[in-house]
Amino acid sequence: MTRRSCAIYGVGIVCAHLLIIGIGLVVAQVFQTLIHNRLKKEITLTEGSRVFETWKNPPPPVFMQFFFFNISNPDEFLDGSKPVVSQVGPYTYREYRPKENVSFVENGTKVSAYQPKTFVFLPDRSVGDPDMDMITTINIPAVAVMNKVKDSFWRSSMLSILMNSMKVGIIMTHSVNELLWGFKDPLLSHIHLTNPDIDEYFGLMYKKNGSNDGEFVFHTGEADYMDYGRIATFRGERYRLSLWKSEQSNMINGTDGSTFHPLLSKNERLYIFSPDLCRSIFMEFEKDVEVKGLPAYRFTPPRDVLASKDENPDNEGFCVSPKECLGTGLLKVSMCRKGAPVVASFPHFYLGDKKYSNAIEGLNPVREHHQTYLDLNPTTGVPVRASKRAQVNIIINRIPGFPKTKFLNETIFPVMFINETVVIDDVSAAKLHKLLLMVTLVSNFPLIIVGLGAVLLLVFIGLIIRERKEKMTTKEKTSYSPVCNKESDEKNCDTYVGMTPIIEKS
Repeated sequence: MTRRSCAIYGVGIVCAHLLIIGIGLVVAQVFQTLIHNRLKKEITLTEGSRVFETWKNPPPPVFMQFFFFNISNPDEFLDGSKPVVSQVGPYTYREYRPKENVSFVENGTKVSAYQPKTFVFLPDRSVGDPDMDMITTINIPAVAVMNKVKDSFWRSSMLSILMNSMKVGIIMTHSVNELLWGFKDPLLSHIHLTNPDIDEYFGLMYKKNGSNDGEFVFHTGEADYMDYGRIATFRGERYRLSLWKSEQSNMINGTDGSTFHPLLSKNERLYIFSPDLCRSIFMEFEKDVEVKGLPAYRFTPPRDVLASKDENPDNEGFCVSPKECLGTGLLKVSMCRKGAPVVASFPHFYLGDKKYSNAIEGLNPVREHHQTYLDLNPTTGVPVRASKRAQVNIIINRIPGFPKTKFLNETIFPVMFINETVVIDDVSAAKLHKLLLMVTLVSNFPLIIVGLGAVLLLVFIGLIIRERKEKMTTKEKTSYSPVCNKESDEKNCDTYVGMTPIIEKS
């Protein structure tokens, strides 16, 4: 084969490969677009869709863990010393949260639902008996009532006398069960006699077992896949609340945290509306993770979410008044807690100013234990693992007219924190594995064909080259042979035009 022939063959091979690869890439993009469009149509809150039934009754088990902070030095604390606390928990409950009264509204473009939550205690996942284990903590009902009347000298004086006569102090001790699900408080019971609107029972989870947060109306995502599961209204409020002092702070953004649109990007912010916080928060991509063999993006709330207005001016709207602007890591939620001086944060004041965790002996914020995160499969948007962690705190300070508080140092006191977790169950994980495998095969099918075609082309070219080499070898070993009547009669030998190949003996 001449150099010119080799060059021609080489150029032809390269051109053929480039053509095949180019066609394959174009077809692959078309296939990927088709499968993505199919996902957008399948992942909708509509009857008969792939996800509707699991949305109404999620199969993965949800667990709620409660941790309490027990005061070890109550007397010294009341005298002005630094409080010392010890963490007690977890007390774990299985959480059931099926959606009820599901109905389509606005010509099927939205779906309305209620989501009652039921909690069942799990002894094997808990540290003790919630009926027997006692916790010493801040008397939240008393502190709340004192703050309610502090601006009135007459009312605060009467309340102070009443508290002394009833021997009601700043510290209380109750069982875990009472602190969670409610107990009849003596001070509230006395106030209830003259003001029936005041409930005589108090509990951190009082009336939250078997109840719901109100009506949610969600976008189905049928018109726009980016709207899948996005909240349209909450308790009749369309897109915004009326609690905070800025329009941006009052906006109801995002989903309820259980659903997210498919085809997630690492560069986007995910918004979640939390009724417990009375606001929306956002989460950002942190890293790639894997759960039960499923690829996932981990999204977490950054420091900016609960940053002070000095660090993040967008958060100024959450300061109802200048005096109520707290530091980084805290959110005062009094306006949706009947005026009680309640503050929300991450556990152990994680992502908060160090002064808050340093003010309490026994706190140690650690990311692995106190960070909230969502692990979402990027193709489908399905949560494969999640952990919601939040802490309930109470503002402690000196209140004029109440001698019991005269030695207290102003403190954001931690009462309890929750860890609400979920991991995709094995059956759902297997179904998701099959779906992702199908998506991968369909998306990459053209590239597989291109690869196979390229291999076959190389094999074909190799066979052609081999055949040509064999012909050339045969030709080089061929000569003209004289043909004689006798081997000794060389004079009478003639030569035929035909060729007689001389075959070398091996």
